[in-house]
Amino acid sequence: MVQDPFISHRNLLFTVAYEMLGSATDAEDVLQEAWLRWVNVDQSQVSNPRAYLIRIVTRQALNWMRTLSRRREEYVGEWLPEPLLTSPDVAEDLELSESISIAMLIVLETLGPTERAVFVLREVFNLPYGEISEIIGKPAATVRQIARRAREHVAARRQRELVSRSEQQAVVERFLAALRTGQVQQLMEVLAPDVVLIADGGGLVAAAPAPVHGVELVANLLTRPNRVITANGLWLNGEPGVCFESDGATAAVSFVVENGRVVRIYAIANPQKLTRLGKPTELAR
Repeated sequence: MVQDPFISHRNLLFTVAYEMLGSATDAEDVLQEAWLRWVNVDQSQVSNPRAYLIRIVTRQALNWMRTLSRRREEYVGEWLPEPLLTSPDVAEDLELSESISIAMLIVLETLGPTERAVFVLREVFNLPYGEISEIIGKPAATVRQIARRAREHVAARRQRELVSRSEQQAVVERFLAALRTGQVQQLMEVLAPDVVLIADGGGLVAAAPAPVHGVELVANLLTRPNRVITANGLWLNGEPGVCFESDGATAAVSFVVENGRVVRIYAIANPQKLTRLGKPTELAR
């Protein structure tokens, strides 16, 4: 029995939607709407199901972004992407792992919807300009210009220095060891002087309402007296990360590492965003 193309390409379609929305929950909703449209298509007339399905999902994601923009305006505190538990194998595809990293998803949030769609489809999934043109309904020449602007925008805001996964893992392990001891000085040695911590509690759990800047403030926040932290390493969005529990709350923590130190800490504690940490998410491109 031949498998339905939607089922065989589902991991790819989820990855497209997730990279465009930064939310696994919303990506699943987009896939549900895409499926309803797919089952009403005369599939015998579809010569390239993969391209056709990507087109449906991208258009649904673009529609979804209008709803998301209103929700983000009403969001309490800092907004961060919904993290995914991934297998270490995802890190072997460097382009995929970089594109789904929390840091990159935050950069993609600064693009407009069309720019984000073009960047994701071209830079991550390597779709031809002609196909992207059909998807977003703009001439191929215009798509090329949008892609160029999006690349320049992302390049100006992305991590300055890409580090190997092994180096990132070593720094995260040092961070974990320091956090478990609760020694401020030991933790400060792992953090860059200008480290920034951004926390997302969604108004549902306690979290810093604004970014915390500077090694002393961040270290003191993480090691404050009488705070009991249980921390374990795991793979988040294709990179080594940490899941820790403190004061009855859970947080998935992602890091940006440069020159052997942590320069950014993203702590997602909103419980509504932590539902996919029990099982690795299958991604594909």
